Amino acid sequence: MKKTAYLLIALILLALCASAALAEEKATKDLFAMDTHISITAYGETAPEALEAAEALLLERERLWSVTLEGSDIHAVNHADGEAVDVSAATADVLSLALEMAESTGGAYDPTIYPLVSLWGFTTGEYRVPEVDEIERMLELVDYGAVSIDGCTVALKKGMQLDLGGIAKGYAGEEVAALLQERGVDSALVDLGGNIHAVGCKPDGSAWKIGVKSPTDEGLLGVLSVCDQCVITSGAYERYFTGEDGETYGHIIDPDTGRPADSGLLSVTIVGSDGGRCDALSTAMFVMGIEEACEYWRANEGFEMIALTDGGTLYVTEGLEENFVAEDKGLIREVCVVER
Repeated sequence: MKKTAYLLIALILLALCASAALAEEKATKDLFAMDTHISITAYGETAPEALEAAEALLLERERLWSVTLEGSDIHAVNHADGEAVDVSAATADVLSLALEMAESTGGAYDPTIYPLVSLWGFTTGEYRVPEVDEIERMLELVDYGAVSIDGCTVALKKGMQLDLGGIAKGYAGEEVAALLQERGVDSALVDLGGNIHAVGCKPDGSAWKIGVKSPTDEGLLGVLSVCDQCVITSGAYERYFTGEDGETYGHIIDPDTGRPADSGLLSVTIVGSDGGRCDALSTAMFVMGIEEACEYWRANEGFEMIALTDGGTLYVTEGLEENFVAEDKGLIREVCVVER
């Protein structure tokens, strides 16, 4: 009996020590970069050092890709008056992906949208509803096809300006996830202002539970179970203003009309393994509207989608049917599973 008691005590102590060791292996990092609050939680002996490297990477990407920071690659290209500018390899890579996604989505995502975003006041907070002729003039400067990139040399048509805001956080989050894994971290959660990147699964082997924010309040639209995936959501609720006409104007601009997207969607969440692509797609699908977005999904592999219409219909692509649980019963009137 005594031997059995000693064995039980030993097992309990071992369990407590294992639990304490696991707690000690958890490391967190919080910072503000790329115009958003960033939080990273990582597990493992190498986690603390890996998080320091991740912070350095994110701050470097901000220095390269900021639209407003003088000395950044994007600022230099935007103020080169049409002349060619040499940029870093990292900038050339993310810009190449941005142009690829613009081509793939037929311009629903367009990295040259900055003149219009600025015109509506979303870059300064001085919101206004522009006149029709102002919008038409700015539309002439929105054309991803006019961007020239040769290796690490970039040139824009005079007057054009780049904005990587619709792809940069997703791309950087994917870079952070890869860096953490290279540094020996097999389990981590990277949150770049709501752009979530799950590295592996939770330390206990179970899936991460990611809440998808409701577009109408502080609650959740639903909960996703994911491992080794990114979850990126776009919606007009993120930043908007009410004009003197009483209308609400969201920050996601439709490159075709030059006006805030009016596609009938309240939010779009993209789930996949490529952060940059998912980030661009969340914007593009929101601009497209549900019918075109579903057609695009059926024609393209590598991502899943959750989309909520202003009529309360929630569309969930079939790859997420078993991994998503809807929460907001008041907002969601029906759920439709989208099949290929």
